Amino acid sequence: MAEQQADRNETPTPRIRLSERARALKTELTALWYASQDPRLPLRAKAAIALTLAYALSPIDLIPDFIPVLGYLDDLILVPALIALSIRLIPAPLLADARARAQDEPLKLPKNPLTAAVFIAFWAALLALLVFSLYKKFAT
Repeated sequence: MAEQQADRNETPTPRIRLSERARALKTELTALWYASQDPRLPLRAKAAIALTLAYALSPIDLIPDFIPVLGYLDDLILVPALIALSIRLIPAPLLADARARAQDEPLKLPKNPLTAAVFIAFWAALLALLVFSLYKKFAT
């Protein structure tokens, strides 16, 4: 009986595994931030990291969360896929340094309306650029 109780205590519950994954995701995003600040990082990797961090930290989702199922699927699929792509583009020594720094110096993001305004302005500028590009392509 005591062995069964010990086994139950050692088996992680889905909630614990989910919180561990969330913590790992936060650490990876922090590592991406630190890697993006390194001058050795290639331009393509910087662009992928910028897109990843902007999407992951943005208060605006590509698919709003209130849409059943699809709203959360973008967070569950798109964000990890963007992180994986960004990590793939980072040279291994630079990624190791960034991950070590992320473990030692976790970031704490400020929570204020100005931060949200910056993200909204970024997405509005990106949307305007897309609309302008499409207009220019199809208007002629």
